[in-house]
Amino acid sequence: MKTYETQWSKAELKTYILMLCAKADKLETEEEIALIKKKTSEEMFEKMYREFQNDDEDESLEKIQDALERHQYSELELCELKREIQQIFAADRKVPMAESNLGRILENIIY
Repeated sequence: MKTYETQWSKAELKTYILMLCAKADKLETEEEIALIKKKTSEEMFEKMYREFQNDDEDESLEKIQDALERHQYSELELCELKREIQQIFAADRKVPMAESNLGRILENIIY
């Protein structure tokens, strides 16, 4: 298994996680992308989107886990991140099984 070392800021990590959530059901909706763009700058969105497009789900999860381990998150920050993940899942008013499964995986990684 390859180890990924990211140098992402917390904001970049959040953007990447939200992109993964939007793509969980293999379809990024306009509502999901618009919501992510509201939470970040255009420059950061483009940077993270380019990187995200080159990663498969396993690589994405490994990168997320690596970045989470390097940052010191408070309980409040983790709760806010979980809330934003749920907002992305709910943005298209559907929560398919793939999104539910990814939500559980991220829950385990985050805590």
